[in-house]
Order: sequence, then structure tokens, then C-alpha cells
Amino acid sequence: MSQRSGYSFSIKPQEAILIIITMFWGGTFLAVQYAVTQSGPFFFVGIRFATAALAVALLSLRTLRGLTWLECKAGVAIGVSIALGYSLQTWGLQYIPSSKSAFITAMYVPLVPLLQWLCLGRMPGLMPCVGIVLAFIGLIFLAGPGDNLLALGEGELITLASAVAIAAEIILISAWAGKVDVRRVTVVQLVTASLVAFIAMAPAGESVPPMSTGLLVVTLGLGIFSAIIQVTMNWAQRSVSPTRATVIYTGEPVWAGIFGRIAGERLPLLALLGAVFIIAGVLVSELKLKRKATSAESTADDASQVPSDPQ
Repeated sequence: MSQRSGYSFSIKPQEAILIIITMFWGGTFLAVQYAVTQSGPFFFVGIRFATAALAVALLSLRTLRGLTWLECKAGVAIGVSIALGYSLQTWGLQYIPSSKSAFITAMYVPLVPLLQWLCLGRMPGLMPCVGIVLAFIGLIFLAGPGDNLLALGEGELITLASAVAIAAEIILISAWAGKVDVRRVTVVQLVTASLVAFIAMAPAGESVPPMSTGLLVVTLGLGIFSAIIQVTMNWAQRSVSPTRATVIYTGEPVWAGIFGRIAGERLPLLALLGAVFIIAGVLVSELKLKRKATSAESTADDASQVPSDPQ
């Protein structure tokens, strides 16, 4: 009984750090929403990840000398999905509140088993299916404007597309897990994400905005913060199980909702109910791993579900 009690209530230092990071993640949605009032979404994502790539590269100069072709391929593929995910998320923030964006983005977790089924033919189990249904019910409640629950606005659709891209990123990460050096791949994927976002500016009709003090502070701050997050996650998750880490990350949209409310955002009651359904869907889709798999299988399967820098 004492062991079970200790497992349920004790928090490792690494887990406490992840909780603090998740709290700050929630606040970044407001920062990004401010940034898109000063800049186009693609330029902002490009400069943000360029800053993050430079910061990680400076910390990994010796490691980068051993960069392999496999790591280049993996980093480019993951980087493209990152660019799509965060660019679409940033674009969507021009139309919807930061708290709503955070909850819709959180749907990437239950979307992972759905994409694995559609793209890889791997049928999801019962609990992932329940999680998917709960999350999509929550999306309808959260996003339905007015009395039309079945209508999704432009911002909601763009943000949902970003969640699909982030889910694809997680699947790609799992495909190369254990075959590449984390720091080298991180640098390649951040550089790729930055370049893809900058290239997308032309077809999107974006121009380089004037660099105001506010935009410069937010851009550099989020870029460096993204680098710190990535390094810290890699360190903390050596001793924190993927399932437990994902449950901690589920707090990100909750914190975003709290910070959004402090900033004056007010989601209607039905939207709050939808947010609860989405969080329930995320948790249910993850908890099935601990219940249905053996410990060895759980570790392998959970790796495909671990978010990489969710925000």
C-alpha cells in the first residue's frame, strides 16, 4: 500500500520542472497572439525557429560534427511538419482567442492513433477510439459559433489543421527514435522549420515587417525559450515515462485558458464544456497504454505518443 501511495502522489524533480515548463507554454499562446498583430505568421515562425536553431547549435557544436545523412533526412521531414504545425497555429491565432487555440491544438494527442490507422494501417485500440470521439465532441462544443454547433469557423479549421501537422510530427519522430542523435536532429529540424516558414512568405504574400521593440522581444524570447524547452525535455524525459510526461503536457491548454482569462478572454460555458471533453479525450487516449500493454510494449508504444516541443 505504501508503494502504491508513493507512486500516486510523489513528484520527481524532473516532473516538477516539466510542470513549470508546461505552465509557461500555456502563456506563450498570448505572446504569439500579440506577435501576429505585428507580423505575418510565416515570418514570425521563421525568425522564432531560426533563433531556437542558433541557440541549440551553439550548445551542440562538438556533437554537430558527427551529423549523418539519416539525421539530415529525419530532421528535414520533422522540420517540415513543425513548420506547417506552428505556422498554421500562428495563422489561426489571428481569428480565435489564445485559450481556444490551445485546446484545439491539444487534439494532436488523440489524432496520433487516428493518423497511424489512416496512413500506416495500424488499427487503434478501444481507448484511443474513445479518446478520439471525446476530443471531436469537445471540438464541436468549443468551436461552434453561436447556436450552430456543426459549423467551424476559419480560425478553428486552420488550428485543427495545425494539430494534424503536429500529430504527423510525433509519428515521424517515433519512426526515427533510437536511430539518431537527439541534439543533431533537433538543430536540423529547427533550421528546416525556419527555412520552410521563410519560403512560404512569398506565396502567402507576406513581407518582412518593421521590427518593433515588442516584436523583437517576443520573437527572440520565444526562440530562446523554445531551445531551452527542447533541451530540458530531453533531459527530464530520461527518467520520466512518456505516458506520465504526456499527462503533464495536457496541462498546457488549461494554463493557456487561465492566462487567457487573466488577459480578459471569456469563453462561453459551452466552449468550456468542450475544453473539458478535449482534455478527457487526450487523457483517455494515453491511459490505454498503461492498461493494455506490458511494461516493455508500453515503453515502445508510448514513444510514438510523446510530444516534441508542443508549443
